[in-house]
Amino acid sequence: MFASISASRLRRRAMVALALGLAVSSPASADSYPSKPIRMIVPYAAGGATDLVARLIAQHLGAGLKQPVVVENRPGANGVIGTEAAAKAAPDGYTLLMNTAGAQTLNPVLFKVGYDPVRSFEPIAHIATIPLVLIVNPALPARTLQDYVALARAKGSPMSYASGTAMIELVTETFKTSAKIPDVQAVSYKGTGPALTAVAGGEVQMAIDPFVSIPMIKAGRVRPLAVLSPTRSSALPEVPTMVELGYRDMVFFSWAGLLAPAGTPKEIVGRVAEEMSRIMAMPSVRERLLGFDFEPVNGTPAQFRQMMVDETARWHAIVKATGYKATP
Repeated sequence: MFASISASRLRRRAMVALALGLAVSSPASADSYPSKPIRMIVPYAAGGATDLVARLIAQHLGAGLKQPVVVENRPGANGVIGTEAAAKAAPDGYTLLMNTAGAQTLNPVLFKVGYDPVRSFEPIAHIATIPLVLIVNPALPARTLQDYVALARAKGSPMSYASGTAMIELVTETFKTSAKIPDVQAVSYKGTGPALTAVAGGEVQMAIDPFVSIPMIKAGRVRPLAVLSPTRSSALPEVPTMVELGYRDMVFFSWAGLLAPAGTPKEIVGRVAEEMSRIMAMPSVRERLLGFDFEPVNGTPAQFRQMMVDETARWHAIVKATGYKATP
């Protein structure tokens, strides 16, 4: 009987120890998360538009979660390096990714990368959309998009455009196909800044830009001819949309969004998403994003996921139709 009681006690102790072990090793719950600082990877250099958004969000997210959120810039390979690092990080809620359309949904279509745009991540928040605008050098005798297309179609007219990223180049190649201006040649630059400088300086005649050119437009250094949004932009209300001008397939935008590695516990994703919804409702945050010429968004993780699914499918179709090829 003594042996039987001892064995019973041992089994109970073992069960208690096992239960405690499981409690210690199970993923953190929303109640205990976070218990240490969180890193937010940005796959671009410090000082760029995505970095500015990341630092704005990190400040408020850290305050809401009561732990520091540290921005970690991991630039390189058109955003591939930082995005891969986030995809391969431990799915414990302590690594987040602030990304854009180019690195997230286009790069996997163009390049061999170590992540899937949707399956490798848990979407948390679609923060903002970033409109695109077609600009030209002001010395070009083109005050409208129709003027530019006529000039580009003229025989013997040496026309070129500036490209700072693979996404912008693909969008511009799509416009060339729609406008039937195949002779306009791409000139690649190392980033949006140098590309805009080239347009302003007359090295090239045209570029499509993610609204980084707004100060140059206001200063008269470049001329806007059309925006690629579905509706006119509040930042450039006098500039028509491509759709208005007859280019119905030319609706494009970039975006900024927050994600976590796939497998991050749903409770943690929900906790961060809840904080992001609160942050995105703050007037000061919305005003700051509008100051960057970004359009604030406050959707659900499910809506963000569906947007990435649809966008990836569209990029696949465009690359197939244009035959576009690029290297990081």
